[in-house]
Amino acid sequence: MSVEIMTELLEAGVHYGHQTKRWNPRMRDYILEEKNSIHIIDLSKTVDQLAKAGEFLSGIIAGGGKILFVGCKKQAQEAVKEAAQASGQFYVNQRWLGGTLTNLVTIRKSVSKLRDFEALEKSAGFNKINKAEASALRREATRVRKNLEGVLDMEKLPDAIVIIDTVKESIAVAEARRLNIPIVAIVDSNSNPEEINYPIAGNDDAIRSIRIILQKLVDVLAKNRGNRAPAAGELAAVAE
Repeated sequence: MSVEIMTELLEAGVHYGHQTKRWNPRMRDYILEEKNSIHIIDLSKTVDQLAKAGEFLSGIIAGGGKILFVGCKKQAQEAVKEAAQASGQFYVNQRWLGGTLTNLVTIRKSVSKLRDFEALEKSAGFNKINKAEASALRREATRVRKNLEGVLDMEKLPDAIVIIDTVKESIAVAEARRLNIPIVAIVDSNSNPEEINYPIAGNDDAIRSIRIILQKLVDVLAKNRGNRAPAAGELAAVAE
């Protein structure tokens, strides 16, 4: 077990779970103790889980597969986008649209319509459209781009999915499980680790915690892509 990694996780507050009254009993094996009515997560387990998750995701990348990062809560949005972009993968960080995985054909149709609009907007014919219709088309295009920005080029299902907050992203978890897409996820003390193939016990609410865990995964993925991963402080400034 790396003492250095353990220290980084500790400093980022990865060990802080939820109030004890909010816990999921299935997380029992990952809880070290209870302190001031807060569950403290066993970081020795987290370090081991990070290593296993990193090894699994590395195998996906080595085999030419793709990974989808998901985290739509405010604390995770930027970190998820940056982690995905740093490792050349897909992401959803605004809103999980039901069917993103189970009805990918419909999602691809939305992307196709967006592409068509963007082409139309650049054409001479766009000026012939009345202002009200043009405005409506722009609003729809903006909405689609905002929600699907990170999966515009995802032509087929990802080979794995990384999720921040399995409770909030329960629909994404359900879709991945239904399609047998392996899930790597941060599981806080209120989560159900039994739904996750590669759970990583940790605080899924604090920005610093989310960033350090994603950074450790990005570091491993970058090695397999032959690129240098950004240093821990480079995934944007950590917001307090």
